[in-house]
Amino acid sequence: MAVFAEEVNLAGYTTLRLGGPARRFVEATSEDELVAAVRKADDAGEPVLVLGGGSNLVVSDDGFPGTVVHVGARGVERTAGEGDTVLVRVRAGEDWDPFVARCVSDGLAGVECLSGIPGRVGATPIQNVGAYGQDVSETIVEVRAYDRQARGCVTLDRDACRFTYRHSVFKGDDRYVVLHVTYALRETEESQPIAYAELAKRLGVRPGERVSLKEARDAVLELRRGKGMVLDAADPDSRSAGSFFTNPILTPEQLAGLERRVAERLGPDASFPRYPEPDGRTKTSAAWLIDKAGFAKGHALGPARISTKHTLALTNPGGASTADLLALAREVRAGVRDAFGVELANEPVMVGVAL
Repeated sequence: MAVFAEEVNLAGYTTLRLGGPARRFVEATSEDELVAAVRKADDAGEPVLVLGGGSNLVVSDDGFPGTVVHVGARGVERTAGEGDTVLVRVRAGEDWDPFVARCVSDGLAGVECLSGIPGRVGATPIQNVGAYGQDVSETIVEVRAYDRQARGCVTLDRDACRFTYRHSVFKGDDRYVVLHVTYALRETEESQPIAYAELAKRLGVRPGERVSLKEARDAVLELRRGKGMVLDAADPDSRSAGSFFTNPILTPEQLAGLERRVAERLGPDASFPRYPEPDGRTKTSAAWLIDKAGFAKGHALGPARISTKHTLALTNPGGASTADLLALAREVRAGVRDAFGVELANEPVMVGVAL
């Protein structure tokens, strides 16, 4: 049965430990309860915030003036796919990293490089969660969701999800409420080919080679801990929303402009990270831009600071407010714009605030 409460402080439900109270809070422990709670709020004309693990949210200090529905539906089911493929259907309230650990233990490859990412399964298709050379779009075959416009449940296949870099049909639009996600994983003790150079180096292999699932998971967790990207109550650097800015993807004209700015600022022989995209654009590194714009690890503005371990994470080491965090984010964004002419975009979802 769903549990209802009034004036629940949302800071306790976000990894940043920031955010004011929700006017109404519903704990939904099944898909039916989740749909019923959202439909009831919609019928009443109330704003709705669907909340999972809170790892990708920046919530206003004023809180949320409507109904927050906390996704708690759990369950994992597996069926045989074609060949060595296993289809795994996971309800939205399952915690992501324990699910990844279970896949590794069961000999299912395809998500091992996504180890250590906080949050719940329902959030993974929304921003096409990815790290260390893997994205969930590579393994998701369908998403079951409640369609708030049609007032019914729908199933979207991979194409209908319209996955792109850290984006999908679900992001930036509250039409769909994710109920469960089905992944196609490969039954093997070997990882997917290691695609990320930093991870390959840590594993002592060449990009494209495979290692055991456990080796891949352990190496990813080690790298993430070193960057404060694994939740740890003893590590204030982990009190963040992960990477605060996405890596910019530049048109040829924007890339030429960045090349000029880098040469002017750092000298004619200076280079910067660049990764060609299939559509002719080029991805570059937000972390590199932030660092070269003069924002070092540990840079603080009031009680909010850049992580001491990773330039992309903005943290609340203690005593900060959402307003403090956003002031730091704006300072960093403006500094990168002034230095390199590149506009950084926030990765976390903003609730009641805007960057």
